[in-house]
Amino acid sequence: MPSLNKVMLIGNVGRDPEVRYLDQGAAQGGQSTKVATFTLATTDRYRDRNGEVRENTEWHNLVLWRQLADLAEKFIRKGSQVYIEGHLRTRSYTDQQGVKKFVTEIVADNVQLLGRREGEGIQPVAGGYAPAASGYQSSPAGFQPQGGYQAPSYQTPAYQAPAQGPQSDGYRKKDASAPLQPDFGAPAAGDDDLPF
Repeated sequence: MPSLNKVMLIGNVGRDPEVRYLDQGAAQGGQSTKVATFTLATTDRYRDRNGEVRENTEWHNLVLWRQLADLAEKFIRKGSQVYIEGHLRTRSYTDQQGVKKFVTEIVADNVQLLGRREGEGIQPVAGGYAPAASGYQSSPAGFQPQGGYQAPSYQTPAYQAPAQGPQSDGYRKKDASAPLQPDFGAPAAGDDDLPF
């Protein structure tokens, strides 16, 4: 029977990524593997019985490996808004008191930066946001290296007002007085006699 283990989150980074190197590969003459970990907060808002807005924040532990760890180290900071696709992994370890602990983490397969606080080098690009002058660019499949790595420039992004008239997707602005539903016309004679 098939199964599925998939997680998709949009949230705010709770702390700067912690980057470590695992030297397991170096023992066999290979390179060490980079891993980055951080927390991500997602918040649900709802109204209680009294009509007051309540918030419920969940904190998720994230793990990013190799190139995604590079991305996290260079561009993700506390407060950054990110989109994460990944899968759940539960692991166990024994703490210093000898008690076995279980940890559930999200191992990221795809990461996209959505935005940051004002003035932190984010520029709009097609399909989302990318760090200014970075070596990564937003794409449907995640961040793909685009040449070498460059440090981001920390300039306030320049935004342009949208152009008037037809939009790039071919749609025009709708008249505010136009009905929200299309007019399908009056029912044709004989619609009451449907064959099913």
